[in-house]
Amino acid sequence: MTNIFSAIKDYLQMKIDSEPKNPLHVGEVMSCWMYLALMDEATVYIQIGLNTTNDDDVRKILNESMKQCDVQGQRFKDFMKTEGVHLPPTSEQRPNSDPDGVPLGVKMTDDEIMNGLSLKTAAAVMQCAAAASQSIRNDVGLLFLHAMLEKMKFGTEVKELMRKRGWIKVPPYYYPPGMPKQQ
Repeated sequence: MTNIFSAIKDYLQMKIDSEPKNPLHVGEVMSCWMYLALMDEATVYIQIGLNTTNDDDVRKILNESMKQCDVQGQRFKDFMKTEGVHLPPTSEQRPNSDPDGVPLGVKMTDDEIMNGLSLKTAAAVMQCAAAASQSIRNDVGLLFLHAMLEKMKFGTEVKELMRKRGWIKVPPYYYPPGMPKQQ
């Protein structure tokens, strides 16, 4: 059975190879710029989380996310440089520090770290989906599709740990008026 993602990738690759390379339109540039900024700012958040937690599972997830942000960020930097797009300014990288040296009033809990990472991952997926759907150039759409699929896969790992630890924040359930009662 053909994997749908492989089929989409193969189709887009065929289209990319035969597509004329028009300049990026302003929306594509803005999407690339915003996504790179999101990856760079997520990296700083992850560094702060690594400086705050002692939990091995949280550290493992944060390190995975850091690697992914670095790889995706570099992919976008290379693409943007090739296309002549200026890179966004970002926050300074954080040095390593001892989590036990962080004062309690400043220290994030593991729950807060993971919920923040979950939100950043969801924001990245939504940014990629919007950018891919608005891209006219197939290579740009494929760049965002690739990043989105990586983030979605990572998001399942985040959700699994959060569910295991009871850290998922669930909005109130909605029961419409007149809905039959469940037994």
